[in-house]
Amino acid sequence: MTATNASLNDGNGRPGFAVIPVLDLRGGRVVRARRGERSSYAPIETPLAKGSEPTAVARGLLDVWPARTLYVADLDAIMDGAGPNLAALEAIARACPGIGLWVDAGFCESAGVAGFLAAGLGRPVIGSESQTDTRLVADLGARAVLSLDTRGAERLGPAALHDDPSLWPPDVIAMTLARVGAGAGPDLDALQALRAPGRRVYAAGGVRGPDDLRALRAAGIAGALVASALHDGTLRRAEAGDLA
Repeated sequence: MTATNASLNDGNGRPGFAVIPVLDLRGGRVVRARRGERSSYAPIETPLAKGSEPTAVARGLLDVWPARTLYVADLDAIMDGAGPNLAALEAIARACPGIGLWVDAGFCESAGVAGFLAAGLGRPVIGSESQTDTRLVADLGARAVLSLDTRGAERLGPAALHDDPSLWPPDVIAMTLARVGAGAGPDLDALQALRAPGRRVYAAGGVRGPDDLRALRAAGIAGALVASALHDGTLRRAEAGDLA
């Protein structure tokens, strides 16, 4: 992808660099993600909300950043195959009218995705770590978002999903799990290697503040998934205009 800033979008097809706040859900609460070590995630403590109830945290994130999209990772579904927590997703959608949801719930079968799409609660995120082949990604096309998941140097899921951009939908997340919540900065070299014509690549993991967002935008990345920088106050609404 060799897009200029003017051709980037916000995750819903509108112009601009997209900052997409993240909610990680476990046991019906929002948890603090660090380095992809999901079994150790604890309920979040954040100045943006009282407690870790998903709708309160979602509203708190949107109070500090004027996002149009929220990314929701349903960790129970990803880890245990429990299926998406539709009640929690419905509550978030009601609490945040006009906001689009990107939802990763460990989708790996067409029937599960069809049920989610029928509920009208957002776009499914198809994580490469949950796939055994490329069929689901190919079948869904632009209806879904693809997450290319890595843990350190390990690429998770079928190699073909990582290697063949012709399989990718228009929106692709580069999920660097080891950098999530680690304050290590985004992996710019790896992100630039993923650029492909007609695809918008979103960085996930490592964003520390506005300088990282500017570096991503300058590198032709379409946007970034962010949590820690918003909760910790290193990224504030005042910077949003500079990144539009």
